[in-house]
Amino acid sequence: MIEVGSNSEAISRISQPLQLTTLIERIVRKIHKEEIPGKEHFEIYIRHKWRINHKPSTLTGSFEAVKNFLVVCGSLGKKQLQEVTSDDIEAFVEYEQDRGLKVTTANTRLKSVWAFLRFLADQGVIAESILKRKIKLRVPDFLPRAIAPDDVRKILDAIEEPRDRALILVLLRTAMRIGEVLRLTMNDIDLRERKIHIYEGEKNCIGRVVYLSEDAVMALKLWFKKRDKRKEYVFHGFKGRMCYTSARNVFTRYLSETGLQHKGYTLHSLRHTCASELLNAGMRLECLQMMLGHHDIEMTRRYARLTDKSREEEYFNAMKIIEQGGIHGSY
Repeated sequence: MIEVGSNSEAISRISQPLQLTTLIERIVRKIHKEEIPGKEHFEIYIRHKWRINHKPSTLTGSFEAVKNFLVVCGSLGKKQLQEVTSDDIEAFVEYEQDRGLKVTTANTRLKSVWAFLRFLADQGVIAESILKRKIKLRVPDFLPRAIAPDDVRKILDAIEEPRDRALILVLLRTAMRIGEVLRLTMNDIDLRERKIHIYEGEKNCIGRVVYLSEDAVMALKLWFKKRDKRKEYVFHGFKGRMCYTSARNVFTRYLSETGLQHKGYTLHSLRHTCASELLNAGMRLECLQMMLGHHDIEMTRRYARLTDKSREEEYFNAMKIIEQGGIHGSY
């Protein structure tokens, strides 16, 4: 385990609540500036989410979704939240779709509105009946986009910078989300045990342990020899941790150098690739679920649809019989 100074850790722990306090006050000021019905209940709801430790991204997303919903209600002549009906929720969905949002984004915002309405119902502000006819959007169930093995080799062969190689190999071998990797401190990594401790997952706050392959360990060791020892974060910038834009630029640069920029690969594709390869190599679905930090195993099962080798082999064995005229009888 490589240690850093305790002062930087203490400052980090203090600054996070301060940043969150600043965020909640900024959101509340925005609420007061809006001409929308139910401002006082909106503020109470946002402060409630803050008190129960919702993440900054969740607070911001909830604010945008609920604000847009209340704007729609106001445009329909509603002065109080007690006047809201199911038709207003449908109008909000149409409003979001008319703005050209993807159905997945619209669905996420709709869930935020339902959470707000559930809170109001629990507080006795609105009637429970409004929650009975729940609107659901049909969301496409996309296959994960993994990187082809030959393309993975091309990308790795093109990387010479120790930092870039360590960054991409950690993503590729641990299936961590990019936000989780960029938040890693030196105390989170145990090279001797080949483990990374993720104390709080990026999406669902579920902590977990992931493991490091030999090539990822080697890449990290080479990077640790060159990185600024005074910095707290594994992948640091000039003032703090490396930002998402910088990490994305690193990856897109190697895509361009290898002629793969038109294949639709993103940083998140490295996570998909790791999960797909582990399943292909025989890892059980339940183990992969824990490693990916999925709350619902159905999320993990998507990779089985992408990588089920037994299904592929059965298809080609059956097709070989068909092509050789081995099927007899009528249909």
